[in-house]
Amino acid sequence: MAEKSTGGAKPPRKENELLAALRAAGTAVGEKLTGKPAQSKLPNRIKLLISIVNERDGRRLKEVLDDCSVALTFSFAGMGTAHSQILDYLGIGETEKAVLFSLIPESDECAILREIRNKMALYLVGRGISFTVPLTGISEIAANGIANAATNKGVDKNKIMTNETRKFDLIVAAVAAGFAEEAMQAARTVGAAGGTIVHARTMNNAKAEQFIGVSLTQEQEILLILTKRDGKLAIMQALSEKVGLKTPAGGMIFSLPVDRTAGISAADEAEQDETKNEAAKETTQKTE
Repeated sequence: MAEKSTGGAKPPRKENELLAALRAAGTAVGEKLTGKPAQSKLPNRIKLLISIVNERDGRRLKEVLDDCSVALTFSFAGMGTAHSQILDYLGIGETEKAVLFSLIPESDECAILREIRNKMALYLVGRGISFTVPLTGISEIAANGIANAATNKGVDKNKIMTNETRKFDLIVAAVAAGFAEEAMQAARTVGAAGGTIVHARTMNNAKAEQFIGVSLTQEQEILLILTKRDGKLAIMQALSEKVGLKTPAGGMIFSLPVDRTAGISAADEAEQDETKNEAAKETTQKTE
């Protein structure tokens, strides 16, 4: 016999409307008393944290995540591409890397990056980087579970990164096996300092390939390059010309927006925080 739902009774519609009116009135009174608009809190969302660290540090990073919040993490192996004499803001050398994809609650984003920066010593050159990427969708079960770790936490609207406040992008180039180094060399000619290579395989893409007009090889290498936003177009153009779809590398190239970072140079992170603070001040002034 099927089990019946025993959910609590829902309040009448008029009662819901009354509660909403009372909340609005309370907000208005608070603004008049303080002379400032009430900070609007948005529902907690899930974000993707990407971390590239030395192979031996992957387990430690997961422990840091669990100590300050909760994270659903997937790990896979990567290889750094930067020349040993180049100690760039990516902190990537010619060594094996652990690449971690972690789903985290947005309300804990800043605290997580601060803990990673301090406890993983990412302020030291060569230790690695972490950065967050906004998501447009996620499994509801996973989202609810992770968000529950940050119960009663909302996200300050003024702290949400926008296209105007973002300073970095992640460039992804999926090329045929053996072409990743050539791709990285092309990116270096226009300012990219280093990246990370991940080995992969294509699935059955016959249908998509028919429309694109290009056949992709099964064995692939995915090159990840974190770059300042003002240098993105030049790097993507160089990659397209050297290892794009119309070359033997058959490269598929795209970019993703990056919100907050840890492990980049102190000057870059300070500039990012300053830009965000200025945007928040402008928003507050417009609402006053």
